[in-house]
Amino acid sequence: MFRPRGAPPGPAGPAPARSSRRPARTRLVAAATAAGLGLGLTACAGAGAVGGGDGEQIVVAIVSNPQMQDAISLQDEFRAEHPGVDVQFVSLPENEARAKITASVATGGGEFDVVMISNYETPMWAENGWIENLQPYADATEGYDPEDFVPSVRDALSVDGDLYSVPFYGESSFLAYREDVFAEAGLEMPERPTWDDVRELAAELDDPARDFSGICLRGLAGWGEVMAPMSTVMNTFGGQWFDEDWNARLDSPEVRDAVETYVDTVQRYGQPGAATSGFGDCLTRFAQGNAAMWYDATSMVSSIEDPASSTVAGDVGYAPAPVSETDAAGWLYSWSLAIPSTSEHKDAAWDFVSWMTDKDYIRLVGEELSWERVPPGSRLSTYEIPEYAEVSEAYADETLAAMNAATQENTMVSPVPYPGIQFVGIPEFQDLGTRVGQQMSAAIAGQQSVADALEQSQRYAQTVADTYQADQDADAAQDAQAGGTP
Repeated sequence: MFRPRGAPPGPAGPAPARSSRRPARTRLVAAATAAGLGLGLTACAGAGAVGGGDGEQIVVAIVSNPQMQDAISLQDEFRAEHPGVDVQFVSLPENEARAKITASVATGGGEFDVVMISNYETPMWAENGWIENLQPYADATEGYDPEDFVPSVRDALSVDGDLYSVPFYGESSFLAYREDVFAEAGLEMPERPTWDDVRELAAELDDPARDFSGICLRGLAGWGEVMAPMSTVMNTFGGQWFDEDWNARLDSPEVRDAVETYVDTVQRYGQPGAATSGFGDCLTRFAQGNAAMWYDATSMVSSIEDPASSTVAGDVGYAPAPVSETDAAGWLYSWSLAIPSTSEHKDAAWDFVSWMTDKDYIRLVGEELSWERVPPGSRLSTYEIPEYAEVSEAYADETLAAMNAATQENTMVSPVPYPGIQFVGIPEFQDLGTRVGQQMSAAIAGQQSVADALEQSQRYAQTVADTYQADQDADAAQDAQAGGTP
């Protein structure tokens, strides 16, 4: 539970209580049904399947980010170690992968043996028995060393001290900027930039005539796309999705200021077509030298520092996430691997999961592909490898510092009743965040005003808030009745 500023340090409190009238499982199934409505769940039907052979087959659903594509490219190494396991991949863009995986796991579809999820889903899905406890597997696997995972990430993927998913990579967020461009313009990045600083720098460096934008920011609709960075801006401006009494707060002055800042910044100084730009689009633009700054996930370094795919490798500096009213503004997130409880091939699934998240895999990527492409932020030992330490000198300390600083205490102004920084840790958020993201994307596209986008978003959020307020009222009535019983 979030502590107000100035409160004494102490362990995190329990999650907000939910009424027994509508348990978390019911909420999750309802949210999953909404998220997956209309999506087919055939694993190999046009979804990027890879594999083949006569071994025990497992189906692995992952997000098609660059690091995950590297894992697919290295499958011959896995097959050499596990000739009896035949892997079929379903690799999809982030929004599609979330919806497909959620709908399948929540409804017990059984299509997948391994799923890529995050610290948003892991605790809720573990609570409902949808994914396996991986701690016994990890403890029994020689050399796997689960204690080597970055502590903040390990804790975020654990329930009662046991891992229910294991991290492929971990991330916070920071501001990447072109050191060469700044030097040429006679500009300097502040040690701890504010959003006012960022806007002034973006205005100075923006040059549409050369197809060079002052900054790149996500605008693509989706709770894991535009709402990831935008939520951190809302937080640092003092905004909340919900206050402690579960009142929706998306129409507050703080949220309005934050969203207006984000939208105006990307409209004035951002990339063309920003409303359809997700992480991958900004990655491509920045790596190809068409933007001066980019605020996004720290995992970007695996691609923008790779000379084979980036024209700016070696010319990039990294600053903390821009702030307004808080000490920090970065998020904490991990793409991780879990085994659905419906899998009929759990041992084979663990063979794959442990292979893709082991220390040896880190070295395999470095030696076979490049050290710049190593998945960051998952294991402490990664940062002790001499080859990786050399190539990551510009960003290793910044990455770990951002991950360590990514707490609600550091990144929020006011208490909130939910876990999460760039997401709201409730089942309904997958649908709510998507709906709000659509409104924000439309505002970035100029299809509606920020005021109209927030007015509609507030209605969506209050509908969710009403259910939690009803639960609180029911709990209070039950407590009162219990207190009055002789």
